[in-house]
Amino acid sequence: MKNVTVIKHPLVQHKLTLMRKKETSTAGFRRLLQEISMLLGYEVTRDMPLTYETIETPITTMDAPILDGKKVAVISILRAGNGIMDGILQLIPSARVGHVGLYRDPETLEAVEYYYKVPEQMEDRDVIAVDPMLATGHSAIAAINKIKQSNPKSIKFVCLLAAPEGVKTFHEAHPDVDIFTASIDSHLNDHGYIVPGLGDAGDRLFGTK
Repeated sequence: MKNVTVIKHPLVQHKLTLMRKKETSTAGFRRLLQEISMLLGYEVTRDMPLTYETIETPITTMDAPILDGKKVAVISILRAGNGIMDGILQLIPSARVGHVGLYRDPETLEAVEYYYKVPEQMEDRDVIAVDPMLATGHSAIAAINKIKQSNPKSIKFVCLLAAPEGVKTFHEAHPDVDIFTASIDSHLNDHGYIVPGLGDAGDRLFGTK
């Protein structure tokens, strides 16, 4: 699929399998999500530009590569997005953080916004928007619609799982936003859940039903 990167690294796929298992505990699911998020973050930051800085090692002076003034904002689509955000912040601790609060109306499956807070001066920032599941795509589209109003330099979307229907719907609305995911699963069921999926990521992350 165009503008979609499926990260097939063996560690990503192994940890995803453990997360899919229904017997995996809340604590185990939370730990695995943070670990897999760091691996996803490694891929999504692969094209960050570098510059060179003159430094002194204990042995000599050298011109060493360093990130080229990259200003990153990691924006979590609440509530489950926080699980991925925590992992990516381990890699980029200087990143600014934003939150978009959305819930899915159980009747219409449409996204309803209840909270929005992002860093100032977004025009200078590259956004990594995160949510474990890209199911119908409605929540992700609504979140990106809102984020785009702040005119960031760029936006990438990172999720753990995606459904083909969600990818199609998302890219019809936002063809310019690249998706990074660990898997594109089979389909959505009648309740809008990804199949085979892993259940409700928020419930499994926070131990709620």
